[in-house]
Amino acid sequence: MPLLDSLRGGDRRMVRGVDDAIAAVEQDPALIVQLIAGMQSDDPLIRMRSADAAEKLTATHPDWLQLHKRVLLNQIAKSEQQEVRWHVAQMLPRLRLTPTERRRAVSLMLGYLDDKSKIVRTFAMQALSDLAMQDQTLVPQVMGVIESQMADGSPAMRARGKKLLAQLAQISDATQSS
Repeated sequence: MPLLDSLRGGDRRMVRGVDDAIAAVEQDPALIVQLIAGMQSDDPLIRMRSADAAEKLTATHPDWLQLHKRVLLNQIAKSEQQEVRWHVAQMLPRLRLTPTERRRAVSLMLGYLDDKSKIVRTFAMQALSDLAMQDQTLVPQVMGVIESQMADGSPAMRARGKKLLAQLAQISDATQSS
């Protein structure tokens, strides 16, 4: 796939080709299918850079991800590669999910909380909070999970957790008062 060729080579510290891939997909949104395929590549650099480009694109164009919801939930989210996982955690809450799919996403993010990467764990906390904001029945569970993660998390995790708990508490208070 030509788009993925620009993402090859170098090392993990390089974002080689990501800006070019983003520009190409913005010109032709149908090319996002190549980034989705790239997140499943045998090459870890292509997986990482494809996930980075897809995450950045879907921050402003979340609908571009919707057609690929099933593969994201059922295949890509199972990746063990931390760079893919932290981007998946950012993308899942952007999807329009059925209740069953939302439960699947929550389950995936709970699994990500066991990742050795604190970045993955922090983005998983954020994703859980975002999912709970879409489905208020998740708020009590997610608040408990975030509190638990804060207990032994990094300073960044504790800071993010504090912010997320404050947001979730507002939702919880609003739900209880109505």
